[in-house]
Order: sequence, then structure tokens, then C-alpha cells
Amino acid sequence: MTGGWHNPFLADSENPIAHGRCDQRDSTAIAGAVPDGAEVLGEADRQYTWLGPGHFGGLISGPYPDGGRTIWSNGRECIAKLDHDTLEVLATFDLSHERPDEPPSSQADWEAGVAGLDEGIHGDDDAPVLHAAGLASRFMTGLDGVYALLDHEHTLFLGRKAGAVAYAEEDPTDRRSPLVEKARWDKPDGVDGFFVGVNMTPDGRLVLSTDHGWLVSLARDFSDHVAVRLPGAVEADRDVAAEHCARMEAERGNTGYGWVRTSLCCDDEGGVYVSTVDTTHRVVWTGERFSFDEADGAWSARYRNGTGRGSGTTPSLMGDDPDDDRFVVIGDGDDVVNITLFWRDAIPDDWKGLPDAPSRRIAGLGPAHMGDPDRDAIQTEQSITVAGWGAMTVDNEPGTRPDWLPQRGARLLCFFLGHHDRFRPSGMHKYEWDTSARQLREAWVADVASPNSVPYVSLGADTVYTCGTRDGRWTIEAVDWTTGRPRGHWVVGDSRFNTLGGGVHLDGDGRILFGNVFGKTRILRTP
Repeated sequence: MTGGWHNPFLADSENPIAHGRCDQRDSTAIAGAVPDGAEVLGEADRQYTWLGPGHFGGLISGPYPDGGRTIWSNGRECIAKLDHDTLEVLATFDLSHERPDEPPSSQADWEAGVAGLDEGIHGDDDAPVLHAAGLASRFMTGLDGVYALLDHEHTLFLGRKAGAVAYAEEDPTDRRSPLVEKARWDKPDGVDGFFVGVNMTPDGRLVLSTDHGWLVSLARDFSDHVAVRLPGAVEADRDVAAEHCARMEAERGNTGYGWVRTSLCCDDEGGVYVSTVDTTHRVVWTGERFSFDEADGAWSARYRNGTGRGSGTTPSLMGDDPDDDRFVVIGDGDDVVNITLFWRDAIPDDWKGLPDAPSRRIAGLGPAHMGDPDRDAIQTEQSITVAGWGAMTVDNEPGTRPDWLPQRGARLLCFFLGHHDRFRPSGMHKYEWDTSARQLREAWVADVASPNSVPYVSLGADTVYTCGTRDGRWTIEAVDWTTGRPRGHWVVGDSRFNTLGGGVHLDGDGRILFGNVFGKTRILRTP
């Protein structure tokens, strides 16, 4: 099963939307390059372009009339358009007007930021932690529009906190054309909360979610919208949700409402999948309205939530053939996160349910303890990586945490300082659905570090890639998707090459491409 529905209204490329496709699997059928054992890369083996803070993602366009492509990248201070083959910056759109009281940063600032992250890698001084906190405060505070998509007309859509923005080219037939803000849509009165997710339904409409539990279907020209609240977000439940929000803000420092924490995924039948604090929903877009009616295929199912904080993963889809098993996959909210499979379609009549599952719709629970069943806590900040019948997650818990740093600072350690000896986490854990036994079984555990990256699978190469660390250097790790055995790694270099929570993916030629704390990187190796 290689599968994968491609929305025809998205750019015709391997990566037109965060997590690759509307199904959010972070996988592709094409073959990717594989390292020859341990390879230390030099300047001639990679491309790197400085762009500024927050350029984690990179969306690949469809072809232009001349056959070339571009890579669009949204950051905190600018939108950038790069040449697909060279990573040359072709055009930028300055976003400084959105923060008029804040001076733009410079490459000297970025280089100093990177240098501070690489000091004291093998020591126990807390200076790097303070430096990382300063970088996060300066360069990441107020960052929005992290989730984005690029359509087939070379229009970039960002879900900002208070609405949506469309960026386009003055001449969409010219790869070097300047960028312009095409349109801006502000959420109407009555739609509460910050937007946290954006995707696209099969008819080419944007679908957005807010952390207060609103869903919005928005025409791509912003001419009309439809808005509804998710089940459970009704007025009678607001006190409960508000209490949960206050607890989350105290524990984790969230600035949003927190009832919906992650983005959403879409299928080719109008299904929209989104998780609230303890429930995953399938809402159906009919082309005119959102339906919560079971007769239309909609459903809501509770998941395990021992922490009370809910799922931190964007839902992913598994399975393509409607005559076969099909699932929605999340990481739940237990202290030790479970890879959780929900029946996507009607629950089989003879399905008895799992003994520890809060809903009969749950088909599989795989505790991601990274090979240590006695482990008492592990959470992940990445969408579950899905390819074929496999589902995998990684360890995002730092090895240690200074006593003075609150629990919400754990992500700071893995995201900025995951290459430091004392903070480096390690572990990749894969489960696989057994179609004959109808059971989710453990496939393998690999002792490979993936401190903050979203892993990505090449089914063509039977390999999963992630950004890892070795001996204080950042790497790209390649692991056999079937067996979990290491296939090799590229040592890329210093903290310029930290993905900082972004994903690793492939370009159309099977080369590794990924965003960084201040730029964009490609490894010049082909299959």
C-alpha cells in the first residue's frame, strides 16, 4: 500500500502543504537518497541559504511554463521564494510592517544565535539554556502562520492567528516575479480563538480550525465562508474548557485557548479530522455545509488523556482503499503517549473494542515507551509518521532538565539544545497494523535521536529520515522503515542545520530538503 491522495487544487509537487499532503502522513512513494554509512558533509555536499527566523517549512510549487519550480518559505520576518534547484532567493515579501516597533534582525544576529547554541555542548553550564531562552523570546514569540499550503496557481495561504492571508506573484508565469499580498481575510465577529490549523477539502476550499473549537470553510478568493463549532464546544461546556485552558497555560505557557492544539487533516471524500482536548472528530464538508450527522459519515470518539492536556499531534490518515481497513492516527494525551488508531469508516460489526480504550472506535493502542515499558512519561510534539500500515513516533523528552526550568521549558531544551549531551533524547518507536489479525503490533524500537524533527518516509527506498544529533553535531539519520536498523547518516554540521520542530522531506529528485532555525538546507545526494 503506497497510496496517497493528492488534492488537485494544491501545487503539483511532493510537498505543497505542511506534512506533505492533505492526509498529513509525512511519507512519499518516491525513492530517496540513502547515506553510504557515516558521511561527513562538506560545503560542496550541501546547499544552505540564510533566510531569517522561523523558516521551518518549505512548500514546493508545481512547474512553471519554463519547466522550473520554486520553494516557498514563510518565516517570522519575511516570505521567501527560492529557486528549487539552487536555493537562490528569487523574491521576498517583507513582513516587518506587522511588527512596526521591532527592528528586523540581520545575518550577524542569526550567526551569533547559532554560535551560542553550540557552546558548552559537552558541559553542564546553564549558559546555553539562557541563550536558547533569549533566542526563543526574540525570534519565536508571536510567530504565527506556521501551517501553510501552496495551491496550483502559485498562491501561498497562511492561517494566521486572526485570519488568513494569501500571497502570490505579480506574474504567476515567471519564477522570478516579485511577491505581493493578494488578499487578507479577518475572522468575523463570533468566531473565537486563534487559528491553529489549515488544510484543503477536495473542492479546493480552505478549511481552518481555531483553538476555541471553530471550523471555517473559506473560498480561496475569500469571497465566502461557512463557520461552525465542533461538538463539545457549545456554551454549556465553556467553563470546563476554560478551566482546562487555564491549567494548560499555567503548566505549558500556551498563549492560546488550548481546547484544539493542533492542525487538521482532510480526505478525498470531504472528511475533516480534528482533535479537541479529549476527542477526535470526523466532520464532513458536503460542499455547502459542515455535517456532524452520522448518516453523512461524521463521528466523534474519545481517546485516552491521562495528562488532561490532550493530543499534541495533527491527525494522520492510514489506508486508502474503502474496501480495506482505513484509520485516523493520533498520539493521545496519556503520560506515555499511545499511537492511537481510530476506525475511519463504519466500525466493523464484529469489532468488540479494546479493553483500555474509551471508545469502541479505537482500533489500536501502541504505547510509545521507546523500549522501556517502565517509563512513566513521554510525549511527542510531532504528527505521527504514517506509511503503509506503519505508524511511528519519536522521543521529545530531554534527558535532563535544570531544576529552575519549569516543565514547559522541556521543549526549549529539545528544540534548541537537543545536540547537547545532557539534553539529547533518543528513540523512535514504530507500530504496524496486522490486517489479518486486526491488531496493532509493535514493529521495532530504534535508539536514534530525533530531538525535534518531523520524520519522513520514502517508501521507494524503504527508509525513514529524521534530523538527529551525534557528538554535538546535527545529522540526518536514515533508518530502515521495515526493520528499524540504521542505514547510515549524514553529519551536516552546527546549529544552522537544526530543524527546530520542522520536517525533513524529499524534493522531486529524491534529495533531502529541510528548513532550519534561520534558513534552508538541501543534501546533494540523489538515489
